[in-house]
Amino acid sequence: MPETEQQRKERNRQEDLQRLRGFRPMDDDFMRCIFKDDIPLAQHVLRILTGKDDLEIVSIETQADMKRLVGARSLCLDAYGKDSTGKRYDLEIQRADKGAGAHRARYHSSVMDVENLNASEDFDLLPDTYTIFITENDMYGKGIPFYPIERINLGTGEQFGDGEHILYVNGAYEGDDEIGILMHDFRCSDPDDMLDDKMAAKTRYFKETEEGVEYMCKAIEDMRNDNSVRTYVEACRDFGVVDPAEIVKKLLAKFAFLTEEKAKEYAS
Repeated sequence: MPETEQQRKERNRQEDLQRLRGFRPMDDDFMRCIFKDDIPLAQHVLRILTGKDDLEIVSIETQADMKRLVGARSLCLDAYGKDSTGKRYDLEIQRADKGAGAHRARYHSSVMDVENLNASEDFDLLPDTYTIFITENDMYGKGIPFYPIERINLGTGEQFGDGEHILYVNGAYEGDDEIGILMHDFRCSDPDDMLDDKMAAKTRYFKETEEGVEYMCKAIEDMRNDNSVRTYVEACRDFGVVDPAEIVKKLLAKFAFLTEEKAKEYAS
């Protein structure tokens, strides 16, 4: 007997609840949710990662879309913040080592530069940028918590001082210091096992309160829809359909939940 629509919805919900129970802050989808509209938590985490105890975050945006150059590859940043001095912070979760390679870090930095300098503005107005990758594994195998990447003037041995900062955070680090505690919690799915009160409280909200669970179930449904749409767009391009207007038509015919405006975003 075929599955009814109600049965399908209930099956999806049970699958989503099971998925939610296994979520950790190390999973980028969940990390975006716990940081969304939560400046204090983002500030707390970034203070630990950067070692700046006086860092004051004034804005945080999750899933920030960045694309200014026509034809350039766009980026969807996991968490994009700005501090009280104008510095910009891109915090990324990368569970697969290949997703955090040097060229990707370079591109993230360059995209933030393009986004933060308008036509005719002096180059000296570029803000300092921090691209921070939290990797599930120890990318460089030295067992230390951080791998800071800075440009060096090889002729003098001095820092180049261009304001670009790249930081790899070892998500496998198990020290008993602040960063070790934070990375321990990033690997936890159960808030009762977490050591940092702020991380535990936000994780518990999304996993154990009615409001938080409902929010996450809706977010997981949106993720499922987003993945389906992106896969379909890639398939269209693989079969030679590259005109954005044509892709929009196909998307609107395929996915009833899509608005024309959203379809144009996917097709761009």
